[in-house]
Amino acid sequence: VAGGRPIELVDAGTRKELDLEVVVPVEDLRELGASRELSQPVVPDGVEMTSGYESTARSIWPSIYPALLELVRGHRSTIVFVNNRRLAERLAVRLNELAEAEVARAHHGSLAREQRIVIEEDLKAGRIPCLVATSSLELGIDMGAVDLVIQVESPKSVARGLQRVGRAGHELGSTSKGRIFPKFRADLLESAVVARAMRGGEIEETKIPRNPLDVLAQQIVAIVAEDEIEVAELHRLVRGAYPFADLSLQQLENVLDMLAGRYPSDEFAELRPRIVWDRTAGVIRGRTGARRLAVTNAGTIPDRGLFGVHLVDGGGRVGELDEEMVYEARQGQTFMLGASTWRIEEITRDRVLVSPAPGVPGAVPFWKGEGVGRPFELGEKIGRASRELVGRSDAKALAHLGEEYHLDPKAAQNLLTFLREQVAATGVVPSDRAIVVERFRDEIGDWRVCILTPFGGRVHAPWGMALAARLRDSVGLDAQSIWSDDGIALHLPEADAPPSLADLLIAPDEIEELVVGEVGQTALFGARFRENAARALLIPRRRPGQRTPLWQQRLKAQNLLQVARKYGSFPIVLETYRECLQDVFDLPALKTILKGLQTRELDLVEVETASASPFASSLLFDYVATYMYEDDTPPAERRAQALSLDRDLLRELLGQEELRELIDPDALADVEAQLRGDPRDPDEIHDVLRRRGDLRPGEYDEAQAAIL
Repeated sequence: VAGGRPIELVDAGTRKELDLEVVVPVEDLRELGASRELSQPVVPDGVEMTSGYESTARSIWPSIYPALLELVRGHRSTIVFVNNRRLAERLAVRLNELAEAEVARAHHGSLAREQRIVIEEDLKAGRIPCLVATSSLELGIDMGAVDLVIQVESPKSVARGLQRVGRAGHELGSTSKGRIFPKFRADLLESAVVARAMRGGEIEETKIPRNPLDVLAQQIVAIVAEDEIEVAELHRLVRGAYPFADLSLQQLENVLDMLAGRYPSDEFAELRPRIVWDRTAGVIRGRTGARRLAVTNAGTIPDRGLFGVHLVDGGGRVGELDEEMVYEARQGQTFMLGASTWRIEEITRDRVLVSPAPGVPGAVPFWKGEGVGRPFELGEKIGRASRELVGRSDAKALAHLGEEYHLDPKAAQNLLTFLREQVAATGVVPSDRAIVVERFRDEIGDWRVCILTPFGGRVHAPWGMALAARLRDSVGLDAQSIWSDDGIALHLPEADAPPSLADLLIAPDEIEELVVGEVGQTALFGARFRENAARALLIPRRRPGQRTPLWQQRLKAQNLLQVARKYGSFPIVLETYRECLQDVFDLPALKTILKGLQTRELDLVEVETASASPFASSLLFDYVATYMYEDDTPPAERRAQALSLDRDLLRELLGQEELRELIDPDALADVEAQLRGDPRDPDEIHDVLRRRGDLRPGEYDEAQAAIL
């Protein structure tokens, strides 16, 4: 930040007063009512499902809705924070249905900015008492006098919890009032620990990405779009930004090689040069079109191919919808957006045209996105709290939960019961000092192995990958694995006996090599590579504001990755590995845990149970959700078939007459010229002369001569 100059941190020494409570609106989270709202229940053919459809499965939601509404009615201005956009929409709809009036509006990033401003002004002016929001209301917006903040589910980090609850009582000297409503028992444990840490101001360490090469590539094109710059000066300039403070000249030149056309564009067109690098003079400059490319593709937010939602009468933009939802939608269908109902009038290539449909039931939309993971620091706090609580008597533990963890009586009793049941099942609770390896057979007799720890998904994801690789390579077991914030679940369908502890222990100095060998074959790597390639201007937008379908982005990224895999130093492949290993995973924390197991500073408790323990049951719920919609394709064939199907589908689609008619003739001529290698500007003529040498009359046409 200071560009190498000395700095001094100033702590004002003040701390915001918090009125916090963790609330559970039922006596026993194990015995919920017989009514549960499902997002997509199975209904008989021909029966229309309304937004208020309810099934007979158990759920806490029928108890949460009235409790939330009571709090909203008891305060002038309330913000309810949730962790995803779909829940924001659904919760706003249910509160309005229960109140039989509009008391809540949804607020999230998929609403148009103009719509969000109107909703914010309605809350400030008192025209509506409640907003149900995602992180869209966390930062940078003055929301006026908010009396209460409600968090549904754990905020997943102390910093996020403080930022959200801090929206209430925003005036100097005021107390911020917050209530946290966990949805299940594992969520209750995390919520309790977050609440205590919020009171203590124990926020997690901020981790800044180091040397993100995709961002560097984009910024280099923007820098040279206006004027040339010496490579040495560029290196000095870039290193002045904190994320690139230790960027080596070799790393910079590797990115310049990519932008200057080192890699073959005949295999992937977008690898064509973006800059001219005069190595003799040590100067780089932008090629023709560099300025337009930089302006139309600026930013780091990934393009997820969302459809814009616009009023059919040209009245403006309402928001955006996920591509998969639009694919399933039909003209005349109604859906909720911002807690308002809209009717689809037309679906075009780039947008969904709608009209208002007030009072009509509508489907709650969905958006695909990444979940919020638990930081390792919070995992350590959860483990410490679990260990300390089970060491107290019931009376002392309940009193401690109320005083230190801000739990109401029902929440305290539910949490203590959860911990006591786990001790009864496995002898100990997973903690900061003990990791539990639980083995049992499932309903069809296959072995399940659950590694229960509180350390979070950023630790468990690479650990799970490495375990799957170790079991496959050392004992020949094909283990299906999933991980969550609460541990790792392994399904061993071919095993006569579960693996031994020795098979599950990995040396700290081996873990990184195992993870690097596995992560390149995962969907995570493919998705991150696509996003990084777009940021690096290798998959650019064709026109500003025009949507690029996500399936097309995926195909392009797959083709680019096939080319890039041949080159060990390709910057975007390196950046994707860096992002997975540093930003997504927490390998240093995992190495610390594995070292603790190796030195016996951490206990490894092995237990075989008749059925899943309470902690394992929570983890297995995620396992079932992951494999619920898997098909019957053998795992070894799935990857190869997916690639071939994508290509066959693309050929079939491009062969349709309707699509051929949509191709712009000028664009077609431009592609033909590119395939012939016709130069279109002085930079490309320079490339031709460099490849072929001098051209005599007759070897070029008048159009090419006119360029010069």
